[in-house]
Amino acid sequence: MDFNLTEERAMLQDMLQRVLAETYDHEARRKLLAEGKPYDAEVMAKLAELGVLGALFPEEVGGFGGAGFDLSVVFEELGRAGTIEPILGNAVLAGGLVAALGSEDQKAMLNEVIAGQAILAFAHSEPTARYDLNQISTKAVAEGDKIVLTGTKAHVLNGAEANMLVVSAREAGEDHDQDGISLFVVPADAEGVMITGRLNIDGTAAAMIQLEGVVLDTSARLGEPGKAYDAIETAVARAILAVCAEALGAMEAAKDLTINYLKERKQFGVAIGKFQALQHRMADLLIEVEQARSAVVNLAGNINAPRDQRERYVSAAKNLVGRAGALVAEETIQMHGGIGMTDEYALSHFARRLVMIDHLFGDVDHHLERFIALNAA
Repeated sequence: MDFNLTEERAMLQDMLQRVLAETYDHEARRKLLAEGKPYDAEVMAKLAELGVLGALFPEEVGGFGGAGFDLSVVFEELGRAGTIEPILGNAVLAGGLVAALGSEDQKAMLNEVIAGQAILAFAHSEPTARYDLNQISTKAVAEGDKIVLTGTKAHVLNGAEANMLVVSAREAGEDHDQDGISLFVVPADAEGVMITGRLNIDGTAAAMIQLEGVVLDTSARLGEPGKAYDAIETAVARAILAVCAEALGAMEAAKDLTINYLKERKQFGVAIGKFQALQHRMADLLIEVEQARSAVVNLAGNINAPRDQRERYVSAAKNLVGRAGALVAEETIQMHGGIGMTDEYALSHFARRLVMIDHLFGDVDHHLERFIALNAA
């Protein structure tokens, strides 16, 4: 397997890195959050104009990519810049599920997503589910030629900003069964949908969504009744690749900030980067970052492998990247001293994002247990 970037992906990476370096910085992000805005609409429009969203979708739905390395290239640069724009839940999760299961009419909405004119959100996790994708208690009940949804969804990425929701609900089986889970496309302003927005610790937006007797036509269902679990697991695997790549970009940014600080900060008239103890700690950190890069590359190359193989790579990568991210956050802050914790300094954002990524789609402990179980099966 060739892990080298194609010419097109290398050009995409270079373009995205250059544009974000010129237009996106920590002060702009802080100002945005201080104004109560969940993301920068102009930045989102610019990313869409540059084809960044299109790179996350296959050609058959209007994109020009959608492969594992397309995701890793895009999200590593988004992580390096520290963006908070709605791309993960919008394009990778909700958009990916519409692309995989949607009818032709449903897939037509992806043109607006790729153009940056619409935002989708994937409403799946529930308050009692922890990280288990099959733990769904939201009900979808047939009433004549209609379907009625009732339940609560937690931590919906950009749920308050979305025009349309992709909602999982159970049409059959017990709350923990894989069979019986369906997906539905629900307008965010539909009667019975109540959305409460909030900010995560890293400044990204999420929401709690309550569904109280939401009435839908059967045409709102994505795919076959009760058969959505495999598509959900596949979409989450791609999302895990995306956040692992984003964490890698954040680690690279934190590393660069720290190297520059060690060169500039002086004690006793000498740059502290010349102290051997700090050099050793920095060398250990660099090794961890490179191991994380290997895990991301490996997962990107195997994201379309058979399910059992793919999921082992998913959990292995998520566990390794989570551990490396924690080390990078702790070590870079400690080598900076007190300034590393201040909101005015960019490092604090990257540290918070690394903590947040560890808890998205399963933390290090969850994926260690899952990896062991997958290998024992």
